[in-house]
Order: sequence, then structure tokens, then C-alpha cells
Amino acid sequence: MDRRKSLKLIATGVIAAPAVIAGCKNDDKQEVGNKPAENKFNLDRNPDELKYENELLAKEKFFTEHEMATITILADIIIPKDEVSGSAADAKVPEFIEFIVKDIPQHQVPMRGGLRWLDMQCLRRYEKAFKDCSVQQQIEMVDQIAYPATAKPEMSQGVQFFSLMRNLTASGFYTSEIGVKDVGYIGNTPAQWNGVPEDVLKQYNLSYTEKELKECVSFDNNK
Repeated sequence: MDRRKSLKLIATGVIAAPAVIAGCKNDDKQEVGNKPAENKFNLDRNPDELKYENELLAKEKFFTEHEMATITILADIIIPKDEVSGSAADAKVPEFIEFIVKDIPQHQVPMRGGLRWLDMQCLRRYEKAFKDCSVQQQIEMVDQIAYPATAKPEMSQGVQFFSLMRNLTASGFYTSEIGVKDVGYIGNTPAQWNGVPEDVLKQYNLSYTEKELKECVSFDNNK
């Protein structure tokens, strides 16, 4: 699937808007390991928020290795690597989705059920699970569920699953460092201003005094 085509679908609303990430703590799973994983992105973060996120990171894995492999393939089909930036997997979208299904447990059944549905469809068509299919077979299968307006009625469960998968992928990618760079967002940056241009000053018959030029206007690029 062409990357720019998939991004166009996201932008034009053919795909639902990216999922909103809301806190919803799941206390059913037990923490594993002696040392909890830590969230490294802690600049100006609320301590309670960081504590909660680190608790989620420390919980046992929800997805199996097979499921994570399938998620990684799907994420890279949705946002593949191109000349501008890395793929969804490069942006750690699969890890983001693992985190989200712990944070928002209502995603767990739709995701796991959708992954199972996808494998069953591929077993019927190609006698292999999705992750073991050829790239051509994987794209053929995705094309059956990627476009809600033209998908067959019997593909409705797959359409719902893929829409969720696509939304989570877009959310994870465009909140990552790679995704932010991909759209060219640079945030607040310091400006360099050397005063009103000379031609504008002349237009209004104005000029800077020597004191203003020395103390207020001149900008030293070496500092």
C-alpha cells in the first residue's frame, strides 16, 4: 500500500480519526519482574502520570509473539518506510499498541479477535497465517478490508478490525519522534531579528539611532 496514499486516506476522513488516548487503568493483570520499566519521556510530566505509565509498562505482555509479528507487518503496510522517514515499526508503533491495549482494555477483545479473524481468513485462502503469507498475499488480504466503502459485507468484521488497527497506528506514529519529523513540525524555535529592513525604514523616513543600532538591533550570529 503506497504510503502517501494511506496518509491521504487518513487526512481525507476515509479512515476514522486517530484514536484518542485516554487513561483507563487495568488492575486485573499482575506486575512481573523485579524492576519496573521506566518511561524515559519524563520532561515536565506529572509524577502521578509517570507512575501510572511505568506501572503499565511493567505489566506482563498482552500480545503473544505471533500477534506482535502480525501487528508489526500490518503497521508497516499502513505506514511503510519511505524517502522521508522510517516506518511505523521504526517508530515503535507495535510497542505503542501493546501499551494502549493495557491502558484502554476495551481495545483488547477487538484487537485479539481481529488478529484471529485475519489468520483464519488467510488459512482459508492461502493455507498460512497472515504473518507467514507472501507480501503479495498480505496486500491482497489487506485490500479486502482497508476500504470500508467498497468492502464486501462478509468482510465487515475485518473492516472494523483494520480501522482500529489503522487508527492506533496513526496515533502511535504521529506522536513519535519519527512521526513529528515526518510532518515537519519543529515546535517553538528562537527567532533571529535584525530590526526593520532598511528599505522599509526609508519608505517611512525613519532610521535607527547609533545607540539603538548598537544595543537593540544588531544580532551577533556567533553568540
